[in-house]
Amino acid sequence: MGLKAALSKPFAAFVVKGAERWKKNAVAAQQETLEQLIHAAKDTLFGKDHHFSEIRNYEDFKRLVPVRDYEELRPYIDKVVAGEENVLWKGKPAYFAKTSGTTSGAKYIPISKESMPEHIKAARNALLTYVHETGNADFVNGKMIFLQGSPVMTEKHGIKTGRLSGIVANLVPAYLQKNRMPSYATNCIEDWEQKVDAIVEETYHEDMTVISGIPPWVQMYFDRLTEKSGGKQIKDIFKNFQLFVYGGVNYEPYRAKIEASIGRKVDTIETYPASEGFIAYQDSQQDKSLLLLAKAGMFYEFIPADEYYNERPTRLSLEDIELDKNYALILNTNAGLWGYSIGDTVKFVSKDPYKIYVTGRIKHFISAFGEHVIGEEVEQSLLSVANEEGVGITEFTVAPQVNPAAGELPYHEWLIEFSNPPKDMEAFSKKVDKALQKKNIYYFDLIEGKILQPLIIKALPKDAFVTYMRSEGKLGGQNKVPRLSNDRKIADGLINLTHKI
Repeated sequence: MGLKAALSKPFAAFVVKGAERWKKNAVAAQQETLEQLIHAAKDTLFGKDHHFSEIRNYEDFKRLVPVRDYEELRPYIDKVVAGEENVLWKGKPAYFAKTSGTTSGAKYIPISKESMPEHIKAARNALLTYVHETGNADFVNGKMIFLQGSPVMTEKHGIKTGRLSGIVANLVPAYLQKNRMPSYATNCIEDWEQKVDAIVEETYHEDMTVISGIPPWVQMYFDRLTEKSGGKQIKDIFKNFQLFVYGGVNYEPYRAKIEASIGRKVDTIETYPASEGFIAYQDSQQDKSLLLLAKAGMFYEFIPADEYYNERPTRLSLEDIELDKNYALILNTNAGLWGYSIGDTVKFVSKDPYKIYVTGRIKHFISAFGEHVIGEEVEQSLLSVANEEGVGITEFTVAPQVNPAAGELPYHEWLIEFSNPPKDMEAFSKKVDKALQKKNIYYFDLIEGKILQPLIIKALPKDAFVTYMRSEGKLGGQNKVPRLSNDRKIADGLINLTHKI
């Protein structure tokens, strides 16, 4: 065992012991966090506008601070971007994480000198928790790759600006720098396909032990490695590959294909990082749910997902959540985001400690007929049947077909790229439809009432989704294909492109 591996074990034990304290007192940790946030920001423009000096408890906070998304918080963010100080948080941000907005171009998420260390600490602790549980620390002696966006940053009024993954890449601890791949020059390549090819060349002969990234783009990396090797599986290219760290999407639709590419099972750690904060990570190989980080500079709120678009939805703190219920996640952070709707939905599966699953996006649903089908329902319906039938799924998305051919009832159209297609597509479609009916009573009623016909699957050719994402300028990095849309933009784009493949 190398020196780093040996040292990591007592450090891991120390970190886990510290986490146990706040895990057992998560509600108190959240209350303390809220008080600290309010005190720190009471003299900012936002704090004065929202009477932070009058806030004594969470009820006061809810009364004085409304829930907002990026666009609604933008008048304050624009002031920060313009270089003003003490707007949302004291002073100026240390960084802006630049992300793509859906309605107004780029979004600039402030990251403060207080919030940035929490990102680094959470990523580190996810690995150390794994070391402590499994006793496996040998991977720290090998090479680690993080498939991510470019680390190149620009400046806006003296504030460094770039992708979150790029910001983090510049802050990787020194003791990991020698193990980290790819090289800085390769990481700076903007074209994703050129970048993946360069990464393959750099890593092919290395002892890769940890690979991290969003599953579909890791799969692209594996495919290129296999192609270069003349058909070898990843286990034969990287004989000591032990750990896959991922986030951003549900891994289950990709698991079978990735494991087939590897040639054996490897341990996995799911993480839940966002530009707004590092929210949760998987803390046990025996449990796929994610530990909510209750002491990480963020105060969480939860709105029942079915109330989200109400004029006055219920707002809950951690203390009042219920298990197995979908909530829209609201953040208040030590970078100055207040009542901020991140757009994700989560479901609690434990209160001791508080653990979650990420169930989808609040805006990613189908409700063209009042069914309100969500991402978790379509994923579970498809995968339960696919696993039973031995069917391989590369990628998929679902959209409503409101205006079908004359005489047909409307339906949900499932656009699926198969790695191993079903032998009987019609029978497979019926099983998936029945599974979805069991998940969603409203969908069941619409089928039974002959308002909708059962779903229809359209099989897409190989690389259809990669081609579509390339055409949209969203290939690689942190980009991912939405599972659900309430309109036809993505579906029609895919269908139109498949005619050219």
